[in-house]
Amino acid sequence: MIFPRKKIGKQGRWPQALALIAAPVVLIFAFRWVVFEPFVIPSESMLPNLLVHDHILVSKSSYGIKIPFSDSWLLRFSGPQRGDVVVFKYPLNTNVFFIKRVVGLPHDKISVQNGQVIVNDQPWTIQGVTSGAFKDEDSFSYFLESIPSSVEGKALSEHLIRLSVGGHIDPNEVVFEVPEGQYLVLGDNRDQSQDSRFWGFVDDRLLVGQAKYIWLSCENTLEATPMLCDPATLRADRIFTRIRGAK
Repeated sequence: MIFPRKKIGKQGRWPQALALIAAPVVLIFAFRWVVFEPFVIPSESMLPNLLVHDHILVSKSSYGIKIPFSDSWLLRFSGPQRGDVVVFKYPLNTNVFFIKRVVGLPHDKISVQNGQVIVNDQPWTIQGVTSGAFKDEDSFSYFLESIPSSVEGKALSEHLIRLSVGGHIDPNEVVFEVPEGQYLVLGDNRDQSQDSRFWGFVDDRLLVGQAKYIWLSCENTLEATPMLCDPATLRADRIFTRIRGAK
């Protein structure tokens, strides 16, 4: 027996079409809300660890999950640790995103002297990097900075920093006392970074997430689409690499 094909009117097609369109949009939104959100590094403030045009992935659930389109936490897991590289909303203009390294936690006392960080009277060790490793050593010095852990003789984490030769921008050798619910952040390019030393602390509510991976990197982007890499200038050795400080 042959049954006649059921005709689907225009009204029957619309819900199916909307479902097909909505499903990927919802999945993308959920991924960016809970899992990873992509960002592109716009400046040199995190040299030598993050380069201009590094495309990074920021974990949106490292510290908790936020209410969509809000700065309030829906679930909270833990706060940032010293050495974490975090993306956050710039306190003086929350429409702008910044990326820096967490140095001070709530109640810490922080000072920066000649480029060296001192946390609660304990200096972070800096060790010079072998000469010739970088092209601009006439103007800058490079150091491996170690964050002390609670275990004597062991470092919580290590990362590179860059200091200017012959002068530092430490503002008046001030001691910063970090308030409750706030963090002090610095750029790894210590003498060419506008950070907490100049505009203050980062409120916990302004945290976006922890920078985890470089998934793409290039020297230049396309003129027509600045967010996309120019394939001819790819930095292949940086693709799918982990950001120092990410755990």
